Amino acid sequence: MKWEFKSGVPIYLQIITTLKMKIAGGDLPPGSQVKPVRELAMEAGVNPNTMQRALTQLEQEGLMYTLRTSGRFVTEDTEVLKKMRETLSEEHIKEMFEALGKLGMSGEEIVDAVASYEKKERK
Repeated sequence: MKWEFKSGVPIYLQIITTLKMKIAGGDLPPGSQVKPVRELAMEAGVNPNTMQRALTQLEQEGLMYTLRTSGRFVTEDTEVLKKMRETLSEEHIKEMFEALGKLGMSGEEIVDAVASYEKKERK
């Protein structure tokens, strides 16, 4: 797993976002076991406490659960996963609209541009 961190945003929040994207994208499928905290922390180049904080937050959100002797797993709750995907997509759409709005595009122009782009990609 490749980890890239940006300045200005707490690392644990970036870890949460990265793991959510991995879950949404299928790299961490429902029911799959997550690597141990120390191993993930080494891969990411962060303090294990930082990684633990991120994983604890994901558990609180219902995206992961821990089995005492077996480790941590991605939830298999389809409703929780669906809600996470919706939230992630809304965040990306919001960012896109804000960025293109700064270029002077109206909402309608942005929607038309997205539709046009999608048609080109299908060819």
